[in-house]
Amino acid sequence: MTKYSGFRKPAHRLAGAAAVLAAALALAACSARPSSDSRPLVLTTFTVMKDMAKSIAGDRLRVESITSPGEEIHDYQPSPEDIRRGADAVISGRRIHNVRVKVGKILAEESPADADLVIQNGLGLERWFEKFTSQSGAETVVASKGVTPIPIAEGDHKGEPNPHAWMSPKNAKIYVDNMVAAFSKLDPSHAKEFKANGKAYKARLDAIANDMQKKLASVPQGQRALVTCEGAFSYLTRDYGLAEHYLWGVNAEGAMTPKRVAAVQDSVKKNRIPAVFCESTVEGKMDAVVQATGAKYGGTLYVDSLTDAKGPAPTYLKLLEYDTKTIASGLVGGAS
Repeated sequence: MTKYSGFRKPAHRLAGAAAVLAAALALAACSARPSSDSRPLVLTTFTVMKDMAKSIAGDRLRVESITSPGEEIHDYQPSPEDIRRGADAVISGRRIHNVRVKVGKILAEESPADADLVIQNGLGLERWFEKFTSQSGAETVVASKGVTPIPIAEGDHKGEPNPHAWMSPKNAKIYVDNMVAAFSKLDPSHAKEFKANGKAYKARLDAIANDMQKKLASVPQGQRALVTCEGAFSYLTRDYGLAEHYLWGVNAEGAMTPKRVAAVQDSVKKNRIPAVFCESTVEGKMDAVVQATGAKYGGTLYVDSLTDAKGPAPTYLKLLEYDTKTIASGLVGGAS
């Protein structure tokens, strides 16, 4: 299995792939069939962003995502052959967590060339995407603009912004404000509706944040730590005064060395941390820590991708609620 140790692609391969992809997108835009849906098209880069945007846009805008439920946005590197396959292409180059990103959807249905507005997370998450959104005349909005970034603590990308800012309900309110402003500019006639939807959405984020604060309040100070596979919860742990331990830094599964695993095991033992967790895309990686420390496996957490309607995280708010319940249950239930 090919490993990839970061969310930035090798420049020479990315440039070539981006050139081919840009050409394919241009061709798709020229040959695209007219849509019966006349609403402005908002193209987002992953399912979490799409769900948030749809909640604010309501029925006034058509919101789509490059990825589908269960797929992850972090990384892919398309080959020229993948792009040439056209509408049915499945990008299977270097990617994190063995996730395949179906870029055929972009070519066949929505592309940056077709979009009226492109919304991306920013903070370095979609550098690959920026290579070909520049080919589009659509405005690109960075949803995380205004977020105070937390630098990645270690690894090849040490010092760069941790891109998982949406995992903080407080940060998510900044995302909402940026989307409300962007949608109001795109469709001024419905600006009041967007503002009202955004206000209601932020109220639900506040409720989730307050619920998490209450649930974590009973965890003993020395055990207030979140142990995960990937360092994707830095913003959440900052908000709630939790220490953070992980097996590898952001998008660097290859950095899970025996030394790193031993360091996490020592932290769990020393601080009597009652439970450890792992992200949905990398389940099973925490087994060694559980076996060595006696801590229980607290459950699976969702970060980069929503589930389908039958799963525990079909919407972004459900994702936050599920993760909150899972973390609190593991830490509070395991603390004694």
